[in-house]
Amino acid sequence: MYKRQRRLRALAARGLRVPQVLAEGAPGLLLAHLGLPGQDTPSLAVEMHAAVRARPQAMLGLFHQGLDALGTAHAAGACLSQAFARNLVRCPDGVIGYVDFEDDPAAVLALPQCQARDLLCYLHSTALHLQEAGALPAAREVWADWLELQPTVVQALLRTSVRQMRWLRRLPTDRRWGRDLQRARAAWVLAGGEG
Repeated sequence: MYKRQRRLRALAARGLRVPQVLAEGAPGLLLAHLGLPGQDTPSLAVEMHAAVRARPQAMLGLFHQGLDALGTAHAAGACLSQAFARNLVRCPDGVIGYVDFEDDPAAVLALPQCQARDLLCYLHSTALHLQEAGALPAAREVWADWLELQPTVVQALLRTSVRQMRWLRRLPTDRRWGRDLQRARAAWVLAGGEG
């Protein structure tokens, strides 16, 4: 519990929108909701799932918003613990908030490694939605352009990861081995693996 409190306060101190701790005690934490009463605060994962049947441009916009949210966190010198689209929520004012505060990977990894890990988690959680919407080829371009603006050390770590995951190209693209492997293969393609 105390780890969560410290994590929330550390992210908030960096200017990131996270739930406010309202009360704390031995049995748990009471957190403020990032939304407003009666208003939905959807995660990017929910929005992307709903956008699969929409135009690919809608999906690309959501994908880019998530990248920008991660870029904001990283520019503030932070990393998340599970930077999946489900942990990025749209607040009523349109700002992306972070509901991921369980662990602090920076306690055991260098910050660039943590940030590269964030990006791989995000790609893993979005690539299949992009593929299902027919937006994966365009998203590869968005990703490549966005990545060029990131620190070179993070770029190098991601290139190494993509090389190490090239065995994924041998996996079937159908659902025979389950959605998790489909997600992993789609994420590898999105990250720059062979299409």
